Amino acid sequence: MRRSDELDLARRALRGRDLVVFSNDWDGDPLSKVHIMRILSRENRVLWVNSIGNRAPKANAHDVKRIFDKLGRFTEGVREVEPNIHVLSPLAIPFYGSELVRGANRRLLRLQVLRAMKQLGFQKPISWSFLPASAPVSGTLGEEFVIYHCVDEFSAFSDTNGRHIAELEERLLKRADLCITSAERLRENKARVNPRTVLVRHGTDFTHFVKACEPATTIPADIARLPKPIIGFFGLVADWVDQEALIATARAHPEGSVVIIGKTTPDCDDSALRAEPNIYMLGRKPYADLPGYSKAFDVALMPFKVSELTLNANPLKVREYLASGLPVVSTDLPEVRKVGLCKIAKDTEDFVRKVDECLADKPGPNRERAERIFNESWDARVDEIRHHVGAALMADGKEL
Repeated sequence: MRRSDELDLARRALRGRDLVVFSNDWDGDPLSKVHIMRILSRENRVLWVNSIGNRAPKANAHDVKRIFDKLGRFTEGVREVEPNIHVLSPLAIPFYGSELVRGANRRLLRLQVLRAMKQLGFQKPISWSFLPASAPVSGTLGEEFVIYHCVDEFSAFSDTNGRHIAELEERLLKRADLCITSAERLRENKARVNPRTVLVRHGTDFTHFVKACEPATTIPADIARLPKPIIGFFGLVADWVDQEALIATARAHPEGSVVIIGKTTPDCDDSALRAEPNIYMLGRKPYADLPGYSKAFDVALMPFKVSELTLNANPLKVREYLASGLPVVSTDLPEVRKVGLCKIAKDTEDFVRKVDECLADKPGPNRERAERIFNESWDARVDEIRHHVGAALMADGKEL
């Protein structure tokens, strides 16, 4: 097939279609799923089904608030949050251990999605699952095509029932007409169950994050006043974050600041971080403000513990740091190595040493450094996805 024919195939594969998307809650930070669906919504209609969860809720303030938030959004019905993107917040019974309850949730979720599809006039949609929890309903909605888009090793999360999630995922993999993965290790693992598994790595919102290199971008006041150098991290503070590396970096630079932007998960103890006098926990910030915070960074950090979860991860923040023109120090993870633009640390001592190397060599945002990631845009990644979907549809004899 000629290159021009391939491009035409890719364009036609995902144009004028109805997509039912099972993913994280829409109102969170824009993760890879949001970037992909925003691009696809230019030529397709999207019904985004908020998460029904991978775990049973706990009796803590965070989970109770989340339940009430979900109840509130459910009463709003299907809402159009952006052109061609409609969000459904389904209700589910929050007791996952019972097979009886799981069966009730399956029927309840299916009915709610079918009702929303009817309301929107969806017919023969493509269902696009980013979460194993959709397995009980994927393929039961009159779909033309089923996609499982796997961006994490979900069974390795510490707050889930790993065996149950693995069972759901295997069921979804067997049902999927195509599995898309974001990391090579994920591709290898999922291809054992579904041979129609492909690799499409994450992209980056380059035009957004490169603003860190622009003189007109304002540095927010709460970071502008902190002592330099500023060594920064943004993202969730969860049990996979290497707090030891952050603390060692802070202690190696008592004259400077280690800044953490993002919330701490309810099951993660961050008291050791908060005890350090020059670690500043600034909390979650709007996505729109991240380039301003990145502009204040001298070095960006990607300190993840090495585990089955992180070995399968493709951390989105690495490409966002790089698009901000920042030098990056990271734990030794396969997908970060593949990027090839970061300093890789083999242990805590080496992590601190690599930070020092960055501080000694052009710290802070640099436009030339940012340009190295320019071609890894989300639009380019979605073109790859279109190609794989088109090839799979053609292999199944489906009309494009």
